[in-house]
Amino acid sequence: MHKRTKIVATLGPATDAPDVLEPLIEAGVDVVRLNFSHGDVATHQARVTAVRACAKAQGRIVGILADLQGPKIRIGAFTSGEVELQSDQIFSLDTQCPMSGGDVQRVNLDYPELIHQVKTGQQLCLSDGKIVLEIVDVTAHAIQTRVQMGGVLKDHQGLNLVGGGLSAGALTDKDRSDLVAACAMGVEYIALSFVKHADDIVDAKQLIASEKAQVHVIAKIERVEAVEHIETILAVADGLMVARGDLAVEVGDAEVPALQKQLISQAKTAAKPVIVATQMMESMIHQPTPTRAEVSDVANAVLDGADAVMLSAETAAGEHPVEAVEAMVRACLGVEQHQPARSKILMEKTLSRVDEAVAIATIFTANRLDIKAIVALTESGRTPLWMSSIQTLIPICALSRHAHTLGWLALYRGVHPVYFDVMTLEHAQVNRSVIQALEAQGWVESGDLVILTKGDHLGQSGGANAMKIIEVGKVR
Repeated sequence: MHKRTKIVATLGPATDAPDVLEPLIEAGVDVVRLNFSHGDVATHQARVTAVRACAKAQGRIVGILADLQGPKIRIGAFTSGEVELQSDQIFSLDTQCPMSGGDVQRVNLDYPELIHQVKTGQQLCLSDGKIVLEIVDVTAHAIQTRVQMGGVLKDHQGLNLVGGGLSAGALTDKDRSDLVAACAMGVEYIALSFVKHADDIVDAKQLIASEKAQVHVIAKIERVEAVEHIETILAVADGLMVARGDLAVEVGDAEVPALQKQLISQAKTAAKPVIVATQMMESMIHQPTPTRAEVSDVANAVLDGADAVMLSAETAAGEHPVEAVEAMVRACLGVEQHQPARSKILMEKTLSRVDEAVAIATIFTANRLDIKAIVALTESGRTPLWMSSIQTLIPICALSRHAHTLGWLALYRGVHPVYFDVMTLEHAQVNRSVIQALEAQGWVESGDLVILTKGDHLGQSGGANAMKIIEVGKVR
């Protein structure tokens, strides 16, 4: 069985050894994530090089996603490394506190502008919502709070304002530098953190264009404002990530499940890929097997229609990174065999492009005929993306000659990227050569029916205008 849902795995110290990275990719990773909140450019470059080598050795296409840190507001460090806050005590976030001089009464705040953006009565959360502070006073250099929910607070923890409303832009100076570095590494995707509106995406795309890079931008949805502006964000972004950690802090954890379903539905309607992230199998940071609740969480994301599910600390710093990927693969396969194809959208959609019409006609036909595989010759990856957004149980083999397109395709649900250089062939040779390539990889055999989509003008982006049903073994 070939899983249709893609797996994004975060790289880190736990995956650096070849005897971990190689089986990690072999286990079923489709896209790796570089977390630019940690590590330096040289470290990320070394991981890119290692992934490319492992994927090539295994005959796999693995996309690379660079996740920018964004304007994450963090506290400083404590002299003891951590403190324990008690309920009802007073605790200060102080811009004048030494960066590493925090104690049980105060800690450094690395974002002085926060003082001008908050007021008494509002709540701040630390440690992904585990610690809750109520603002009782705001001075020229500090925010005085009363601890509502205490606990152990460690160095450099992130801070959120409950309900949102912070004005920091999505691209910091560090992000701009990291984005340029990521473009030079040849990554396929940039994940933009703390997006508020479409302008954040446009800014990132302009910087990518100035670097003459072929990189898609994923909008991380973790702010209230992003949910409110989701339609305009989807119009310019190349995909979404439902970043449930910070999103839960801003909107409340009880709101996240319904928002996850809403965001996935909106992304699929817009024909944009969507990743579900954060704490999907967190117990596997230390345990070799997931909890039943974690398996259900992954399964529900698959049932919702997510293109990909993501592992964070489970692979980057966990004790069982390969087992975490294997467990996620099992969860995806287990639910996919019970999930019907969705094609109601076919009868309702108004079309404006020929290649989109070809994609939809292909899925409509494939879901009603005994088709073994759908084959799309593609330059930009757009035709198989439209096919993926509708969903079918039939594998979509997307053949392209462009490395960046193959990397994009690695994220799309149900799409299997295959390197194929159509420009080396005469027009009359294409159909036979395509089928031979699929037979060599075990996708089809004699007697199978295949649907092939392509354009009259080979090598032209957006030119798909033909759908042909072929019987393997009878190709001319």
